[in-house]
Amino acid sequence: VAVVVGGTVGVLLAAATAVASSRWLSGLEPAAVRARKARVAADLPLAADLMAALLLAGATVQRATEAVAAAVGGPLGERLAIVVAHLRLGADPASAWLMLADDPALAPMSRALGRASDTGAGLAATLARIAEDQRAAAGWQAELAARRVGVRVAGPLGLCFLPAFVLLI
Repeated sequence: VAVVVGGTVGVLLAAATAVASSRWLSGLEPAAVRARKARVAADLPLAADLMAALLLAGATVQRATEAVAAAVGGPLGERLAIVVAHLRLGADPASAWLMLADDPALAPMSRALGRASDTGAGLAATLARIAEDQRAAAGWQAELAARRVGVRVAGPLGLCFLPAFVLLI
């Protein structure tokens, strides 16, 4: 910017551009973090359904969580295994489950399990509903991504055909 604009104004605009670029780039999420969040969101409906089935079969919440963590694996299994480890060490169940609340995808399940540990409420129906909600959200996100492709393709196509159109006129 300083070279293109030149002078004192160019230097000031370059400094402003550097600050704005730095803030914008610092707000971007690394690809590994995005992939991890996507994997958690993709595995969550299965994990919630498995946990609901185990609870309906008579397993305790801790035992069901342990089995689901082993079955699902990946980032979600790791997070659930951490909760199981805290529960085994005697941590308060409500606070142990709230460790998962920092992830937006896991927050509903975390709150439901934490609330159930305090109140003793049944969890199977709640977990089944969470699984359905997560599947519906994934469907909406896939549809939104498909719509974005159409919008992103329209710009380059317009730029390719515009010169030809102008030459024809």
